[in-house]
Amino acid sequence: MPGARLPETVLSPGLLQGIRSRAADYDARNAFFTEDLDELRAAGYLRPRSLSAAVRDQRLLAAHAPATALGLTMHLVWMGVARDLAAAGDDSLAWVLDEAEAGEVFAFAISERGNDRVMSDSLTRVERVEPAADGSGGGWAFTGTKIFTTLSPAWTSLGVIGRHDPADGGADAGAGPSIVHGFLTRDGGGFRIEPDWNTLGMRATQSHTTVLERALVAHERVARILPVGPGGDAYSLAIFANFLTLIGAVYAGIADRALELAVDSAHRRTSLRAGGAPQAHDPDIRRRVADAALALDALAPQLEAVARDRDAQVDRGVRWFRDLTGLKQRCVQTARDVVDQCMHIAGGGGYTAANELSRLQRDVLAGIYHPSDPESVAATIAADLLGPVPAPAP
Repeated sequence: MPGARLPETVLSPGLLQGIRSRAADYDARNAFFTEDLDELRAAGYLRPRSLSAAVRDQRLLAAHAPATALGLTMHLVWMGVARDLAAAGDDSLAWVLDEAEAGEVFAFAISERGNDRVMSDSLTRVERVEPAADGSGGGWAFTGTKIFTTLSPAWTSLGVIGRHDPADGGADAGAGPSIVHGFLTRDGGGFRIEPDWNTLGMRATQSHTTVLERALVAHERVARILPVGPGGDAYSLAIFANFLTLIGAVYAGIADRALELAVDSAHRRTSLRAGGAPQAHDPDIRRRVADAALALDALAPQLEAVARDRDAQVDRGVRWFRDLTGLKQRCVQTARDVVDQCMHIAGGGGYTAANELSRLQRDVLAGIYHPSDPESVAATIAADLLGPVPAPAP
């Protein structure tokens, strides 16, 4: 939507305060954010919009309830992918936008134990299923185990990937292995959810393990069939861009709230050594606040520039991969550093289980587990600057 005026946010103060008031309880009970989802869906938060608007809203939502924001990131990524393709003249996922407008909730089932190739390969196996004589029932059957399936209690459409190796004598014999991308429906069966989410932080996302047992994706719900291996096609780049940018916004929002709490703490806490003066007058506390704010201030223009360029379909070429992985890494690391500074500012009270800062410190740690990890980021940037490492001689 280049040049379009951003819509006003649906995140009213009243809505946000209600969401914040429930966050600690969801965390303590290790429970899904059901009420948050109901209210946000009713307010129109799950509807498609520009990446710039989604980044702004996700940062604000994360400052009130990090796990709720992180969970809804998965849905918003699919909105961004479908929107980006449509803006480029590809309507193959227009139905995703239509279903979201009708209230459907989209999620991801990509991650697998032992698969560090993420989307370029998969341990999940996919078989072609021929339709019945009446033309019904055809598609692709997925068998495998997916971890970190965020929104497990609520998704109605689940994005999955798996590897298809053509069988000898089959219709696609002679073709190379491929990765099939498609969407399961919740009422289609062929899967079970293992209620195993019990983590240090981001507990309300309820990102359970999903076991696929010949789960059928209908032909019309297949998004792409791509060769195994790294790809730079528009579909893959759209997933990459929307995921990394929105993830970055969530962690920036956590840091926003941590700094707000630390400033409030500095005004409230007093120093006996300084004759009862507030900690806000202490030069060491002031330095920590300033350092945290300086680091956090740098994130907004980076997030805004990337989102703006994606909305405007700016072609950064292969540089997109360096810019996007670097953005996610800087947002997560900055957020972790800021929360750490804020814990110092707040003193021992911040370490109590009931203190919101202690929950933010647990939540912010989740950032290191989202792709791309620091090693992958370093490899991407090094390849951009130095070129790829030559393959070893046979």
